[in-house]
Amino acid sequence: MKIQIAPSILAADFLNIEDSVQMVTEAGADLIHVDIMDGHFVPNLTFGPQLVSALKKKTTLPLDVHLMVDNPHDAIPQFSEAGADWLSIHPETSIHLHKDITHIKELGKKAGIALNPATPLQVMNDIIHELDYILIMSVNPGFGGQSFIEHSREKIRRLKKYLEMQNLNIPIEIDGGVTLENMEPLLQDGVSIFVSGSGIFKQKDPQNILKKMRDLTSRYEIS
Repeated sequence: MKIQIAPSILAADFLNIEDSVQMVTEAGADLIHVDIMDGHFVPNLTFGPQLVSALKKKTTLPLDVHLMVDNPHDAIPQFSEAGADWLSIHPETSIHLHKDITHIKELGKKAGIALNPATPLQVMNDIIHELDYILIMSVNPGFGGQSFIEHSREKIRRLKKYLEMQNLNIPIEIDGGVTLENMEPLLQDGVSIFVSGSGIFKQKDPQNILKKMRDLTSRYEIS
């Protein structure tokens, strides 16, 4: 399985987002991660469909849109039309989780579920066969730059074991406190998609850090 790196523009320079996206693209990014926060489900307010639409015109990389919003049913078509390629939602915010996940897929997008640190894996048991990826939050969502919650590793290992028992090849994505320094143990745990914001954009040489991440992940890819 290919290991993918998804720089999160939440940590980029907002006045130079186009340059930031170009920089990580040249350094080997696979996706651009876009955190959508509504100020209700999480205590912060970030981007709307307009930014996703603008990004779509400036990059050929898939846009991995993480909906941290109270109304995913309404937000899904808006962000899909804007250009999102991947859409993940939180089970706490969806009244009809199966309906929302299948709607994402009907729109031709990859559908994911996002699980907060205290959200149990069991919430997705009845929809797991509909999922294209599973996003494990290793911080409590709402702000960038938080420290990695170490217990997340045990959750990832349990998820990886469950997927293997079910003979499912669903990628595990991780978001929160991901840095070059903690990527290798996470690779060993079974993560195949790495979201990193401050771990890339807040470093002295973001492009070099991303290249080092790419060198590391390439050693774990199975051809």
